Amino acid sequence: MANPIKPDRSVVTTCAYCGVGCSFKAETYQDKIVRMIPWKEGKANHGHSCVKGRFAYDYYNHPDRIRNPLIRKSIEDPWQEVSWDEAISYAASEFKRIQDKHGKKSIGAVSSSRCTNEEIFLVQKLVRAVMGNNNIDNCARICHSPTQFGMSATVGWGAASQHFDSILQANVIMVVGANPTEGHPVFGSLMKRRIREGAKLIVIDPRRTETVDSAHCKATLHLALRPGTNVAVLDSISHVIVREKLYNEQFIRARCEWEEFEVWMGLVGSDRYAPEVIGPQAGIDPEAIRQVARIYAGGPNSAIYYGLGVTEHSQGSTGVMCLGNLALACGMLGREGVGVNPLRGQGNVQGGSCLGSWPHVFSGYRFVTDPEVRSSFEGDWGVPLDDEPGLRLPNMFDAALSGHFRGMFIMGEDPVQSDPNQHHVIAAMKSMECVVLQDIFLNETAKYAHVLLPGSSSLEKEGSFTSAERRVNRVRKVVEPLAGYQDWEIVVKLMNAMGYPAHYNNAGEILDEIARLSPAYKGMSFELLDRIGSAQWPCDENAPEGTEVLHTVKFPRANGRGTFMLTEYVPTIERTNDRYPLLLTTGRILSQYNVGTQTRRTANSMWHPEDVLEINAEDAHVRGIHDGDWLNISSRFGTTQLKAKLSKRVNPGIVYTTFHHAKSKANVLTSDLSDWATNCPEYKVTAVEVVKAAVDAEAVSSRKLEVLEETTA
Repeated sequence: MANPIKPDRSVVTTCAYCGVGCSFKAETYQDKIVRMIPWKEGKANHGHSCVKGRFAYDYYNHPDRIRNPLIRKSIEDPWQEVSWDEAISYAASEFKRIQDKHGKKSIGAVSSSRCTNEEIFLVQKLVRAVMGNNNIDNCARICHSPTQFGMSATVGWGAASQHFDSILQANVIMVVGANPTEGHPVFGSLMKRRIREGAKLIVIDPRRTETVDSAHCKATLHLALRPGTNVAVLDSISHVIVREKLYNEQFIRARCEWEEFEVWMGLVGSDRYAPEVIGPQAGIDPEAIRQVARIYAGGPNSAIYYGLGVTEHSQGSTGVMCLGNLALACGMLGREGVGVNPLRGQGNVQGGSCLGSWPHVFSGYRFVTDPEVRSSFEGDWGVPLDDEPGLRLPNMFDAALSGHFRGMFIMGEDPVQSDPNQHHVIAAMKSMECVVLQDIFLNETAKYAHVLLPGSSSLEKEGSFTSAERRVNRVRKVVEPLAGYQDWEIVVKLMNAMGYPAHYNNAGEILDEIARLSPAYKGMSFELLDRIGSAQWPCDENAPEGTEVLHTVKFPRANGRGTFMLTEYVPTIERTNDRYPLLLTTGRILSQYNVGTQTRRTANSMWHPEDVLEINAEDAHVRGIHDGDWLNISSRFGTTQLKAKLSKRVNPGIVYTTFHHAKSKANVLTSDLSDWATNCPEYKVTAVEVVKAAVDAEAVSSRKLEVLEETTA
């Protein structure tokens, strides 16, 4: 056996994959990373890791990395390597040309939750202080904007109420629309530990995930609901709590708005939300709904953890409100072992939400329409700021197709692969006059870009991430940026080239600016994080080293009380019919990460070389489909091909796939329907038909008739 390489240097930093925020010691030899060792002092992972954080780091030095800036005048032209000065100057001049011709609101930007807090903050500053508008978005809206909207409405802050270790005090764990065993494995291990100690596990998910049933994790109850019926089922659980008087009246009278509670009781307590009504609509046993309500309300400590299976719906914000209502009604907030906790899919989704990368709020969730708030930012930045909320990314695409939006700066995002209704996205990208992409690879979006600024990976920069538990962790530079600059330095160059005097000596000065302008981050600094390891916001004079559990005394609302929101169930308009009789839903797998730009360029691809379509054996039999067959999957919006995987994890009528490989083109199928409040896309409900790739729809119809005749003979 070869002797292991002895590292000559190590740096403690934070994993950039999921929202757990694991700490690692990155070991290097001759300026190359040779190992990632889970850091025992990490407050989120305590020395544990998953296969992504431990092994999927080689992408940083992959041959596909872009090492020099590229420009082209037309997307039909070949790329030309240029100097940094020429690329920055060209991008700035194009943006200024477009604004001179079409107005200041004709351009905008999108940032990524793979980037640091400091970089996300700078991009929204670029848009507001330099471009002069509020056309800013971030992938955090695509996944968890309903969290901010729904939780702010009920409990005041759109963030996890607990720290991860709080689960060790839970008696009941309710997982809704999430699969922490694969999506957040280190937290999933903590959850399994508590289940082995005797906690009850309730899972509400259309699919029998690893969290429902695996070697070390078995759910007490699994509600395998029909995709799109979340709100109906959660309201039905609330119906049982109200009708059987399982709510915590003492908590509600002391901590909540009683009159709003009574109005809410009138809605969910009505007969239309009875389990006997909702159960058949959702495809689940009414008695199981009653059992879930009784177990959750009985606690005594019940904790809710949820994911994109709640948020990525046309009623995503309503679904989050349902969870807030449940926790308030049963008094499951404000102490260890309880709470409502979103499981964020990327390393800095929480930071992407907190730091002003949405078009209606500055950092700290403070509205651009508020004159006093706007004045504080104008005073710090030295320029007047627009008081009108800007465009979200889907609105930018629509405006591009109508000729009103002409230029976009994209940092770390790949909307062509990750956004819904891919054909619509591509048409919008093609219609723009200048797209500037800052990324480490030529991703799918690069096909429609005019300038490529080579970015830096999380292993090549200084900064911080905010994890799903509100924990701000340091990101430290392990190796030098392959293309010469950290991402924040590139944004500063662009700001200066566009005429705004921006200067920072280091990333720590950007966090200092964030702290000045964002109340929850008021006490954050590199000095604090380096001294104590990490801190959970709010971090201020009342909590100088951060806050583990929220809402212990009052809720961050004007009157200090939680409130109940009306959550009427409105079925999605994306429904099955004779032509599209199956419902497609999507999710993640353990070894891969989101659109796979990073993990596909590591050895982890051996574990998941391609996306497949899980289909129930009954649906496969009707269509003459066998395991491993190539399939045509068609929706109202497009068609793609995947291999079949016959599975008991999905019920008849439901199919499932992951979205980690660009060639799968999962978002060719998805619609541009979105959450009513936030435009979060409805990725989780798409009506489709599935046929063998060599068989047409007419043959499938004939096969259905044959099967029907066989079963009725």
